[in-house]
Amino acid sequence: MNDNKFHSLRGYMDVQVQELIGKIKQEGVASAESKAAEIIADAQKKAQAIVSEAEASADSIVKTAKVETARLEKSSVDAIEQAGRNLALSFRDSINAQLAALVAQETAKAYSADTLKALIPEVVKEWVKNPEASDISVLLPAGDLERLRGDLLAALKDRLVQGVDLKADAALTSGFRIGSRDGSAYYDYSSESVAELFSAYLNPRVAAIMKDAAAVLSSKG
Repeated sequence: MNDNKFHSLRGYMDVQVQELIGKIKQEGVASAESKAAEIIADAQKKAQAIVSEAEASADSIVKTAKVETARLEKSSVDAIEQAGRNLALSFRDSINAQLAALVAQETAKAYSADTLKALIPEVVKEWVKNPEASDISVLLPAGDLERLRGDLLAALKDRLVQGVDLKADAALTSGFRIGSRDGSAYYDYSSESVAELFSAYLNPRVAAIMKDAAAVLSSKG
């Protein structure tokens, strides 16, 4: 082979090699670009999925937080309302206890010697109007009986023949009881019993006053 033919063949081969290299490069770049596009697309899908999941999780967290906040708010309001009711009940009970103590004290004071001397004969007089009333006992605290025996005997002298007698009762601190000797019936005029009657009347009044006061405070609030 002469030099010209060799050089021509070599030139041709160089061209072919260059074309092959160019083709490889082109195909490699295209493949790389395609792969890169796939990777980017896959990454975008994953990123979108992550974003969507994060948004859904955030929405769930927000909803849960709202529900929990509402629950805590209601729980707090309920607790405050219950505390208010407890305070009102405690205050009412305290007022009732103070009133009961005051009523008991003042009722005991009201049973003075003069009151007992006037009241007992009148009660006995009404009691013995019942034809079936007989063997009646008037019970007093031992101290009051000792102090008032003479006056009561004088006031009841017309009744004593009908079976009325006077007795001391250690259970009484103030006031008196009157009833049949066998205990089948009696009227309780002890200071404790009368004080309970007054307290039973006052307690609903106290509750009503507190209710009205609470309504006024609520309207001003």
